Amino acid sequence: MPRKMSLLSVIILALVVIGIISQTISNPYQLIIPIAVFGAIYLLYKFPPGAAARAKAKPRYKTGARKDQQQASKSKTRKNMPFRVIEGGKDDDNLPKYH
Repeated sequence: MPRKMSLLSVIILALVVIGIISQTISNPYQLIIPIAVFGAIYLLYKFPPGAAARAKAKPRYKTGARKDQQQASKSKTRKNMPFRVIEGGKDDDNLPKYH
């Protein structure tokens, strides 16, 4: 549901449209630069530079190198350290909520 436009907005919009039409009739080549600028901005917004390069970029690692790293990490011996629970001494009843 479009919101209602005030009388002042309608008058300003009508004057802008009349001005654009009169400029186009008197000197149509004057609009080429603004149209080209807005078209370029729109194209850059729609298709940002570098987006195609990022989409077609090669992976940063080789699959063979990654497999070699996985095999090397498996061959290393690792100490198995179990998790240790540290008992907390927090007593919520005696402490204020914010201190």
